[in-house]
Amino acid sequence: MNLNQNFESVVEQAAIKWFKDIGYEYLHGSKIPIEDREDYREVILKNRLYKALIRLNPELPLECIEEAVRQLKNLQYPRIELNNREIHKIYRNGAKVTRRNSEGEEVGEIVKIFDYENPKNNDFLVCNQVKIKGAGVRIPDIVVYINGLPVGLFELKNPLDEAATIEGAYRQLELYKRDIPDIFAYNEICVVSDGNKAKAGTLTAPWERFSAWKSIDGVSSVEGMPELEVLIKGMFDKRRVLDIIRNFITFSTVKDEVIKIMAMYHQYYGVNKAVEETIRATSPGGDRRIGTFWHTQGSGKSLSMVFYTGKIIELKELQNPTIVVITDRNDLDDQLYETFCNASDLIPYPKQAESVEDLKEKLSQVAAGGIFFTTIQKFQAEAEEVSEVVDPKLKKALKKGKTYPLLSDRSNIIVIVDEAHRSHYEFIDGFAKYIRQALPNASFIGFTGTPIDLEDRSTLQVFGDYISIYDMKQAVEDKAIVPIYYEGRLVKLHLINEDIDRDFEEVTEGEEEEVKNKLKTKWAALEALVGTKERIETIARDIVEHFEERCKVLEGKGMIVCMSRRICVDLYNEIIKLRPHWHSDDLDKGVIKIVMSGNPSKDPKDFLPHLYTKLQIKEIEKRMKDPNDPLKLVIVRDMWLTGFDVPCLHTMYIDKPMRGHNLMQAIARVNRVFKDKPAGLVVDYIGIADDLKLALANYTRSTGKEAATLPIDEAIRIMQEKYDIVCSYFHGIDFSGWEEKSAEDKLSLLKQAMDLINKDETTKKNFLDQCMALCKAFALVIPREEAMRIRSDVAFFQAVRSNIVKYTPPKGLSIEELDSAIKQIISEGVAASDKPIDIFDAAGLKKPDLSILSEEFLNKLIGHENKNLQIEVLRKLLNDEIKAKIRKNHVKYASFKEMIEKVLNKYHNRAITSAEVIKHLIDLAKEMQNMDKRAKEMNLTEEEMAFYDIVCQGEEAILNDEEAKEIARELVRIIKSKTEGQVDWTIKENIKASIRATVKRLLRRKGFKDPQKLDNVVKLVIEQAVSLFEDAA
Repeated sequence: MNLNQNFESVVEQAAIKWFKDIGYEYLHGSKIPIEDREDYREVILKNRLYKALIRLNPELPLECIEEAVRQLKNLQYPRIELNNREIHKIYRNGAKVTRRNSEGEEVGEIVKIFDYENPKNNDFLVCNQVKIKGAGVRIPDIVVYINGLPVGLFELKNPLDEAATIEGAYRQLELYKRDIPDIFAYNEICVVSDGNKAKAGTLTAPWERFSAWKSIDGVSSVEGMPELEVLIKGMFDKRRVLDIIRNFITFSTVKDEVIKIMAMYHQYYGVNKAVEETIRATSPGGDRRIGTFWHTQGSGKSLSMVFYTGKIIELKELQNPTIVVITDRNDLDDQLYETFCNASDLIPYPKQAESVEDLKEKLSQVAAGGIFFTTIQKFQAEAEEVSEVVDPKLKKALKKGKTYPLLSDRSNIIVIVDEAHRSHYEFIDGFAKYIRQALPNASFIGFTGTPIDLEDRSTLQVFGDYISIYDMKQAVEDKAIVPIYYEGRLVKLHLINEDIDRDFEEVTEGEEEEVKNKLKTKWAALEALVGTKERIETIARDIVEHFEERCKVLEGKGMIVCMSRRICVDLYNEIIKLRPHWHSDDLDKGVIKIVMSGNPSKDPKDFLPHLYTKLQIKEIEKRMKDPNDPLKLVIVRDMWLTGFDVPCLHTMYIDKPMRGHNLMQAIARVNRVFKDKPAGLVVDYIGIADDLKLALANYTRSTGKEAATLPIDEAIRIMQEKYDIVCSYFHGIDFSGWEEKSAEDKLSLLKQAMDLINKDETTKKNFLDQCMALCKAFALVIPREEAMRIRSDVAFFQAVRSNIVKYTPPKGLSIEELDSAIKQIISEGVAASDKPIDIFDAAGLKKPDLSILSEEFLNKLIGHENKNLQIEVLRKLLNDEIKAKIRKNHVKYASFKEMIEKVLNKYHNRAITSAEVIKHLIDLAKEMQNMDKRAKEMNLTEEEMAFYDIVCQGEEAILNDEEAKEIARELVRIIKSKTEGQVDWTIKENIKASIRATVKRLLRRKGFKDPQKLDNVVKLVIEQAVSLFEDAA
């Protein structure tokens, strides 16, 4: 008996207590008044909703309130995410309605759904065990209502039950979306928890995007507090939950799929701190320096900029401000611009300025409001190389010392600068000077994904001190990003001095040809050495072999970074010589593409096939972001090294000198979370190790913490450690040369291996955990020699693991096990043995139908030499039968299940032998086989038999057999008479109450005296009735 089986209710009660602590009203789901829910199909508490809307909109007539409720109830789309998006718009902006005024004219009105300014004006309610009818009946553990609308849904699990995981709670939510979709139309936050661990996400979020909320107020320590308490008091505080709904949720559409996005805790608190600093900096005595916002790459910095913009445009203090977003390159401008465009639910549609004159015109055309994108080149006329969009007359005038033209002198202009670093913005003589002349009264905020160098005080002087810091180490701990590993695979440059001159002048893609023509820079000289034919051929061979091996074990994509566009094209040509089928002239086909800028009228002829329009590059980007698209590799020079978000990207090959901020930005392309991707890998062909060390040293100096970038040797150490552990499970089994063995030998070896692993639940669970850890490390190290040496052994471990997961899974199998990016190593030429082995095939038996279980089958099974395999065959056979039949007879089949668990527990605890457990299981199989015969022999129908077993369990001592049969027949008659013709009777409490009362009277009359036993029997009768007669009408 599990003494902790009811601990889930303890978690539920604790959650309710924490909600009460922050001022929520509480009701048990069964106590919700009928005026709020007349039917279990209703998910809105309509009486509370009406009362709240009337209270929040006292000036509006009832007809407006009724129209607003009608809009909320009108779920017009077949997909829940589309309905959810429409409902969210109404939550945020109010319901747009019309009415006729006293003159009979039609006027528009807005019905407020929530009072965001005064949270206490809203109605906050938490309920548990709310029964909901849809395609099936489901009972979520906790539902959170604001003004009668179900904005939050919690699924809780027992922390003391190892099978009840929060991943299981997430899977339960997926079933809810299938069975009771209507409640999700109104949902804003989904929560899964086992009391200690707790994660929140949106209805469209995959498991890896559910995250913990790690602070209550963004300041105080929460050490020692359960995650669920922190989440409830942090996210669901009345003011904060309304703030999240209004300002920290947005939607995007990817390939017709609507994705709902909610801020993580670091984004929420960071943005709100930035808003506070904005109010300070823009006040009459403010210094116009809002601050520097540093959140590490991959942690959602671009979305933080969107959330920040959404909040400040509604600040009363700023009186409808104008936002100017400045980036350092056109391609980054396009990427960030697209992110802002996708957030049209939250912010107005932005506009891009094509030139200084265009920006001036756009700013002059608006007295207030607007979001405008531009690049730094429009303010960098003093630079040696100036973008073509800068007016030559303006450049000449600036070089003569004249001032930059005034664009606007308004004080409610906020300038958001992305990647605010001195190296990008030339603060001393360039950007800072000119933009202050152009926008003298604007306020500035800098966003960056890497820390500002301690020596670079000018950046902080322009923007102000750090507002919010979310560093790489914390992001990895929060699983907002994955760590990055570094592997050196240097290809010699044939220099007299093998060290690269670190004092090169890095040039941009647009400047490349002009610099090459001058042949004066160290960069140009270095490029000539890097791009030799022999070296390119060597790198091409290595990339092809390396990437192919990685893709065998890890789902995802790669990026190659080259020093020049010429090298990009040459490397592409060498790669497709080795793999011709990777090439395609079609935009939507091919395994590899080059993404670079160019000029068709000036560039060499062999560049032309690789020069694409903006729209074509967008199509390639879509392909790259799709994990299932055949496009697996891209070659770039500068493009996509910042702001490019491809979660399935796991490997970056670098053959371009980079340093500092640029280097840290580039390698962060591989740190995004994707399924169970263990880490990103950076492969170095040119020797960036010293520059990486310098960049990381600056990172550590700035934060006091080490960056989460590790040498590949650390992954090798972990792989070897896990390999030794997994090997220890197979003592006495020779699995060497697994991949070369015949199919028959593989089957035999797998039988032996499964026999060892299946000996008890603990061994099985530990093996799966250690094998997964080994596979993750192996996927990082491949194709290094250390991994290739154990490749065959890892393939064997994976084969054992896949069969266990399919046929004899332990309790509480994780999402990671079910949806893994780690691929199973395929043994070529032995296809039959690469599939999970059917446990009946392994035992040399044909899977029988239990109802016609033959003596021949049992005799064959008993004669099998592998005892553990015999046990697993019987366990699977019996459990499958129980799953199929338990609805027909709850009590009997539940008792069968309990007997199986008891027998197996005894066996695992060495209390009985394998022969004894097999005998017990065969006896149970025969008893189950005889269930149909039993009913006929007792002259009972199948339905009556189910109630007979309930009655006998409840009062067996005082009933003779005939009395029990008579009661069973009477129970069937009562239930049929009361449910006949009643649609959805199972969710109508009045009908169930009538059945309950009649059953109680019958049982008391027949001698049931003990109140506790009586209540238990009645409960079982109702449950069985629901299963048998749910579709009676």
